[in-house]
Amino acid sequence: MYFKQITTPGLGCFSYVIGCPGAREMVVVDPKRDIQDYLDISREMGMKIVHVIDTHVHADHVSGAQELRSRTGCDIMVYETSPVSYEFTPLKEGMKLEIGNAGLEVLHTPGHTPDALSLLVTDFSRGNEPWMILTGDVLFVGDIGRPDLVGDAKLDEQVTNLYNSLYVKLAKYPDHLEVFPAHGAGSLCGRGMSSKPSSTLGFERRYNPMLGFDSFEDFHLAMSQNFPERPKSFTHIISTNANGAPLLERCPIDLAMEPDRFEERMLDGAVVVDVRDTAAYAGYHIPGSLNIGFDPGLANWVGMVVEPSADLLLVVENKDDYDRMRTELHRIGYDNIYGYLMGGIQAWVYSGRPVDRLSIDSAQDVQNCLDHDKPVSLVDIRTPGETADGIIPGAKIIPLNDILSGKFDLPEDGHHIIYCATGYRSNIAASYLQQHGFWNVRTLAGGYVAWTRAGYAVEK
Repeated sequence: MYFKQITTPGLGCFSYVIGCPGAREMVVVDPKRDIQDYLDISREMGMKIVHVIDTHVHADHVSGAQELRSRTGCDIMVYETSPVSYEFTPLKEGMKLEIGNAGLEVLHTPGHTPDALSLLVTDFSRGNEPWMILTGDVLFVGDIGRPDLVGDAKLDEQVTNLYNSLYVKLAKYPDHLEVFPAHGAGSLCGRGMSSKPSSTLGFERRYNPMLGFDSFEDFHLAMSQNFPERPKSFTHIISTNANGAPLLERCPIDLAMEPDRFEERMLDGAVVVDVRDTAAYAGYHIPGSLNIGFDPGLANWVGMVVEPSADLLLVVENKDDYDRMRTELHRIGYDNIYGYLMGGIQAWVYSGRPVDRLSIDSAQDVQNCLDHDKPVSLVDIRTPGETADGIIPGAKIIPLNDILSGKFDLPEDGHHIIYCATGYRSNIAASYLQQHGFWNVRTLAGGYVAWTRAGYAVEK
């Protein structure tokens, strides 16, 4: 049996290839939208892609199932009651597939979504009992799937489903069964996933806090609160996956734009995303642009800030950066990417067009303001878990998600210094505030980490 886990950095997504070189066939499970990795494996191993299986209708990334069917002619398989509008082969509870020495058995494991499934995997060359289970989004390493994405109306039903899937259905399988989930650290489909890519049922039963409740009532209480903020992109991604994602060949043609054309698109309403690092953006940037720099979690932050239907323009250092950014955006269903600024920000500057700057204060600058009672508005945009360990004296806590949702009360003409942990998120918030008329917003270089390392934090 051939088995390979493929990681999508940033989104925390795992997909899988299961096959048999002897039978010259393979199955792809939960594919990412850019499918070259699977095509390469197919070619290198001499295995034809015969099936692609999605364990559920994903909310955080666009499935590559349609791309694979278009390129290889394979069929798409999902659970029989999945709310999809495209043609598919229905999978049912207990159904078994054999690919040479590899065997797959379908388990209906609702909870993250009502139509989610898991796959028991057997390598018949080693034995006749399952070796591993692909759990989709029902069970992660160190966590479980969040049940709230289908809406508050079905939350109680989903919590019950999740409990039954984890505490009843999976309970009958042995401790040594290896667990391979659809997500790991970085995903927003759970709350506390480990960075480890796999586990065993036994280890999770012992150390996963979500599998250790003594009663359904305790489990229900824990699963009814404190979920990560739902990005703007999730509803769009669910709809895209349910309807069948458009093929990437239908997306706008790559276009390197001169400043004149770039500005025309801006005036037509396109959103400008500048992916340079925080210091480069601060030096000068296009007025009204958003700074969301390259980072392992970039796709999640774009999903928080930008509407999925928006027309996008990118400011990048070079064509390679544009290609990387385009791939990241396509993975989460942002397809209206109309091009990038040819020559980068320098071309804009040399064209004589206006630029904005984002002032950056050092930890010493901020401490000097505090020492001399200078009027300053410090805004801590970290999560409650982060701020519980301490804040800069006098800072107002407004989590980034509240900034992006407009849930804050700050005067537009105030001298606001925004800070996060290291400076990445503060640039997102500051560029967003600049876009909305806050002309005197600044950031703290290095964030709270720099503040503490400068020796200003008060010991608890």
